[in-house]
Amino acid sequence: MEIEKAVKGRRSIRMFKPDEVPQEIIREILDEARWSPSWGNTQPWELYVVTGDTLERFKKANRQKSLDGEVASSEITMPEVWPDNLKKRYTGVGKSVLTSLSIAREDVDGRNAYYGDMFNLFGAPCMILACLDKSLNIEYAMLDVGLIMQTICLLAHDKGLGTCMLAASVRYPGLLRDMLPIPEDRVIVIGTAMGYPDLEAPVNNFERKRADLDEMVTWVS
Repeated sequence: MEIEKAVKGRRSIRMFKPDEVPQEIIREILDEARWSPSWGNTQPWELYVVTGDTLERFKKANRQKSLDGEVASSEITMPEVWPDNLKKRYTGVGKSVLTSLSIAREDVDGRNAYYGDMFNLFGAPCMILACLDKSLNIEYAMLDVGLIMQTICLLAHDKGLGTCMLAASVRYPGLLRDMLPIPEDRVIVIGTAMGYPDLEAPVNNFERKRADLDEMVTWVS
């Protein structure tokens, strides 16, 4: 796949098919993704591939904690306040998602059901979880995590898979630590859901929008 087509064609998938992703395909994606750039070639990322019964138990418990209203305690600080222009984009995509699912703004039960699906990783059969050594300058090392996660998403798209990087996957780090062999001196950063996308689902087909170039670029010469 041409790189331009991959970059523009990749999108966050919010409904996956239940079909398992063969381990050899996941391994191939990660083997290629390890060539992602990083500061000084440090390659600080540590990845956990979670599938099968462990993932199903995690998704069920993660969803239930959300529905029960348990307070989130992510190990990476999540943004709570946005500048107006960024908030407009954030609320815009949220509106597009709910509209595609025919969930009205006043439909509290429908919105809660969607949030439950989010914490269930939209039914994805695989999660790639990224962690970092706590001794690092985490704010800077997360740039490297972003690089490899983007590479993983593009490679997955090229192989007919879909992905969605989800803050909802790391809202309850204690749950992840109970199920996965994550050392205490590691910080849990982000999880990416991966699987075969349901291409017929409206939530995977709404029109995506991006800011105009002039909104983000300053030319200096």
